Amino acid sequence: MFSHVMIGTNDLEKAKGFYDALLGTLGAGPGFVDRHRIFYRANGGVLGVSLPIDGQPATPANGGTIGFACASTDQVDAWHATGLAHGGTSIEDPPGVREQPTGRMYLAYLRDPDGNKLCAMHRL
Repeated sequence: MFSHVMIGTNDLEKAKGFYDALLGTLGAGPGFVDRHRIFYRANGGVLGVSLPIDGQPATPANGGTIGFACASTDQVDAWHATGLAHGGTSIEDPPGVREQPTGRMYLAYLRDPDGNKLCAMHRL
């Protein structure tokens, strides 16, 4: 359904360091810088991180979350630890199992250095 997800940043270099490390835990290579944007491609998906084209400050979406699929609970934990080590902030409950009407999931949540809400998920 989606061709890509694009989020904003106020510091392209800081964002690249964060996302290179974070998405590396999911098997993505380093991001490709194109003028004012960074692109990551893995498993058929594309994530873009961009300085706002309108020159205004980037702000995170209120109520928005970007979810990343993980192959195991260990990968979720590695994703979370790597995010924290590279300037992310842990939010919500600690990584762990959540019971949902749609089934059991192992989840972890972070905010990136610009405040964007991220989630790693492995369905159990």
